[in-house]
Amino acid sequence: MVRRWALGLVAGLGAVLLAAGCGTGGPATGHPDVANGQKLFTGTAQCGACHTLSAAGTSGTIGPNLDNAFRPDRQQGFDEATIRDVVLDQIRLGSGAVTGGTPMPANLVRGQDAADVAAYVASVAGTGSATSATPPSQLGNDGKAIFKAECSSCHTLKAAAATGTVGPNLDQLKPSQPRVVHQVTNGGAIMPAFKGKLTPAQIQAVASFVASNAGK
Repeated sequence: MVRRWALGLVAGLGAVLLAAGCGTGGPATGHPDVANGQKLFTGTAQCGACHTLSAAGTSGTIGPNLDNAFRPDRQQGFDEATIRDVVLDQIRLGSGAVTGGTPMPANLVRGQDAADVAAYVASVAGTGSATSATPPSQLGNDGKAIFKAECSSCHTLKAAAATGTVGPNLDQLKPSQPRVVHQVTNGGAIMPAFKGKLTPAQIQAVASFVASNAGK
């Protein structure tokens, strides 16, 4: 799902239509503050909780890996201003305007802040080597490893050294294992469903880990 979003954004929407000004609000103008954009990306805007961006030190897996998404555009010769306008329009649109079912809201940041975040992402995305998350098949049935790979960018859980803030703080909750199994399997609100991504045994393993360690 997120891979389709990335392909649609970069190959379809982005490099062609938005460069031509065919977005929701036109290209960025003025002089963006890249330092403020970095602060917002890693902080209050919580972009890094959902996106991997190596320069920001973030490893979110809900949304597209921004390094991998924009690297081909750089290699094809698209300039930073074009990438900035792609990102800015995606901030304005949210993912729902591109493909249904993905959780990024429109206008997560607005105005100058949105321009600053777009400028920051455009300045660093895809500039390093390719990055990728550990495939679920390589995690086995280690509940802690699965949680760290798939859940830690959104949830706080001391036992996993996780400090995500998008989803509930699991140190403050005490869900039962069946409840966690249901939530992981089916998703809910902005949480994606992991049925089909994780095996039933992996879902049981991560649910057991959460139920045993949450609320302590």
